Amino acid sequence: MAENKAEIVPHKRWQVSIPPAAFVIVVVVAAGLAALWYLSRPAPTKAAPPLTGPAKAYVRNLRLANVDMQRHESYLHQSVVEITGTIENAGDRVLRSVEINCVFYDPFGQVVLRERVPIVSPRMNGLAPAEIKKFRLAFDNVPEGWNQIMPQMVIAAIDFS
Repeated sequence: MAENKAEIVPHKRWQVSIPPAAFVIVVVVAAGLAALWYLSRPAPTKAAPPLTGPAKAYVRNLRLANVDMQRHESYLHQSVVEITGTIENAGDRVLRSVEINCVFYDPFGQVVLRERVPIVSPRMNGLAPAEIKKFRLAFDNVPEGWNQIMPQMVIAAIDFS
């Protein structure tokens, strides 16, 4: 009888060797891309709370006057839009702060910038009844495509003392 002898041949394994330098490069590039993605994300913005009932009722007592807009170039060759004017408290309550939304539009009526800024603050000692105070708002981030017209100014918040 013939014997069946199966010859066992060792199987060759393919071994892949990644050079350490290539591994380090891949890790550094991945970390750089992750950092770039993280830093380029828009900052989370909280929706500002709407005017409270008493503040809505009090808006009719605030009067903006002598509002003027100028555009000039800063010493850093940056375009700056400056809005000046006065605010009058024709009501009977002391105001600690007043904030407004300035809304800039492009020639097609699309909003290009909406910025909420304080017009009266505790730092200015608030605004007493029958008091008139000057204000100055400077914007250095208005896009070039805006329509060069006075932005819409809407009372956004009133904080009573």
